[in-house]
Parts: sequence; C-alpha cells; structure tokens
Amino acid sequence: MDRNKLYIKGPQRMQGELLVQGSKNAALPILAATLLGKGIFIIHHCPRISDVEHMLELLEDAGCRVRWEGHMLIVDTREAGSWRVSGNGAGKMRSTVTLLGSILGRMHRVEIPYPGGCTIGKRPIDLHLRGLEQLGAVFEHQEHTLSGRAEVLHGAQVYLDFPSVGATENVLLAAALAEGTTVIHGAAMEPEIVELASFLRKMGASVQGDGTPVITVKGVEKLHAAEYIIPSDRIVAGTYLFGAVMTRGEIRLLHVPLSHLGKLPELLEQMGAVVEAEEDWIYVRMDRQCRCIPYMVTAPFPGFPTDLQSVLLAALSTASGMSFIEEKIFEARFQIVEELRKMGASISSEDSFALIDGDARLHGARVEAKELRGGAALIMAALAAEGETCISGMEYVCRGYENINEDLKNLGIML
Repeated sequence: MDRNKLYIKGPQRMQGELLVQGSKNAALPILAATLLGKGIFIIHHCPRISDVEHMLELLEDAGCRVRWEGHMLIVDTREAGSWRVSGNGAGKMRSTVTLLGSILGRMHRVEIPYPGGCTIGKRPIDLHLRGLEQLGAVFEHQEHTLSGRAEVLHGAQVYLDFPSVGATENVLLAAALAEGTTVIHGAAMEPEIVELASFLRKMGASVQGDGTPVITVKGVEKLHAAEYIIPSDRIVAGTYLFGAVMTRGEIRLLHVPLSHLGKLPELLEQMGAVVEAEEDWIYVRMDRQCRCIPYMVTAPFPGFPTDLQSVLLAALSTASGMSFIEEKIFEARFQIVEELRKMGASISSEDSFALIDGDARLHGARVEAKELRGGAALIMAALAAEGETCISGMEYVCRGYENINEDLKNLGIML
C-alpha cells in the first residue's frame, strides 16, 4: 500500500481519549537552542516526526551526536563545531532558519541553505535578518545559501515590525550569549516562545518578559546542558477537537496545557459544542450540527492560529449558515478550498478571504494534501463525508503528526 495515501470510509464518529504528542513548533527551536551549550541534553516527549528528524540531521551536520530512547531524545553537543550545515533536511523545512541565531551565538559564523517548508506563502526572512543585524551580524546572500558572521554579538534594542515567531526565536537565541542586554520590542507571544525561553533559562540564560510583547535578554558568558519536557502540541489538539465537532463526536485530550489553546475552547462552544477543561486536559462533545461563525480572522497568539484555519474551514463547510474567514498571516492558506470543493463543500475564496456556505453534505472523493495543515484538515473532512475518500500527499502530514493513523484508531476511527 502507498504510504503517501490514506483511505477513509465515512461518516465515522470520533470518540475516545488521547494523550497528545509533543509539540512540533516547540521542539524545533529548542533543538536549535541545544547548540548554544556544551553538554548532553535530554529532551522528553519529543515528537518523532519528519521535521524533527530533518533538524537532527542538521545538528549532526554541525557535529552533534543524537539518539532516541523511545520518545526521549539525547543530544550531545560537546563536539559541535561546524558553522556550515548542508544536510538533506536543510531545504525541507522552514525551521532551518532558526539555526541562524543558535549557530551565530555559539560560533559567530553560519552558513545554511535557504529554508524550505510548506507552500503556504512567501514567508520572507527579512525580519530575522534585520533583528540579527542589530546584534552585530552581517549576512551575504548566495544563489542557494545564506551566510552570516559576527565578530562580536552585542545587546541592542530590537524592534520587530510584526510579531514573527521565527524572528523572535532567532533574536532570543543569538542574544542569550551576546555581550550586554537585548530588548525585543513587538515580540511574538506564542506559547512556543515561552517554552523556548523556559528552556534557555534551564540552560543558564537570563530571559524575562516572554509571553509579553517585550522580552529582555541579558547575555551570559556560557550556557550548559539541560533536561526538558516538550509540551503537547496545541495544533494537533485543535485538529482533533474540530474533528470531534465535525463528526458529532466526544473526545478527551490529555496533557494539553489549557493556556496554550487561547480562545479555542470559547470558539468550540460558539459552534455548539459542550466543552469542559482543566489545566492540562480538555473534553469536547458535539450533539448537533455545528453553528456557523459569521467572521473569523487569523492572528498572532492569543488570536486564532493560522495553523488551525484549514481545519476550521473544513468544519464550517458542514455548519448551518454562512461563515467568513480572513487570513492575515499566510497568503496561500486557502489551497485546501479546491480539494474541499471536490468533496461537495460550497466555498468561494479570493486573496485572503473565504466565504463558506454551510450545510454541505460532504462526500468521498480523491483529494490531495498540498501542505501540512491542509492535509490534516482533509482527513477530518473525510471522517464527516459520506463514502470513501482517498487522500494523497500524506508525506506533508507526517511533517507534523507523529502517527495520525494510530491517533485516529485510538479515537474510535476504523481505517
């Protein structure tokens, strides 16, 4: 059987309990941060997904030794000394760019291939480079690579025009070992930033203000190895919560930090779900057709995350009434619209707007995942659809979902 295809016969009701995998978007910058210290790092609850494997290739390229013990990852950075990374994983994921800050911080020189990732928009790295330049770095662009150097990294007042998660991470990483104090104004407030800052503090860094728009980093002379637990993935959790809403299901997700979900529980209630939640779990039950959302706009945390926009779009295609979504983060997030239309959805989209005429009776079809989050949304749509759906492009989904087939089985789905 083709591993890059998934066949689902619907409709099926999602029900059960699940321990949610570790967070992709927290794990990747934390792995990059290990390069800032010399020692043996132990990372628990790390997701075994393709993006993490690609990052480990790059760490090995830099001279690290890595090994898995179940979901515990051991990273030995004592011999890391290469400022040039060119492993096979470098051009396959966006988070390659996070290595700019960590390699510059440790070695004061860096060369990486231009980062890859999903085709969801331009996602320029200008903000990253401008922030690092304010700390003293100088960059040179070649045809396929980006190189940088810094004789000395020094503290600075860094102003971000947009609260970019990646740019905030890069400046945070580079500033940890810089001389003096760095203040990041307009910093991203996502939970993943808080996790990275917490990890750096465990390494001996001085970081304050994470989770707010102003982060202060006082550079230290050296950082040491640390042990850390990766939190559960809020986007994976959100995917399954919307899946439960679409299939009139009943699920409980465990070890999900409620504070990481932002306003998602309130949105689910607005759509008609029964929601119960405590500090580290959430329960959702849907007994009726979901209600429409007149207007939803994606925004940086604590706003509605762009990474859940595709699955919300799929859910609203089955809702009662008209819904409207505006995408303000990535301009190419509506690639899923064409695929949902093949399944009977009534959606019109133009530029950064989508109008969803609900009450669609989704039916099985042959559809293609063209990026990570859209692929996961198509799987949730297939669960609510009548008949068999064949989803190709599952390699994209594997970038962020450790074993979505097993998760679905644990939530009562027959594949």
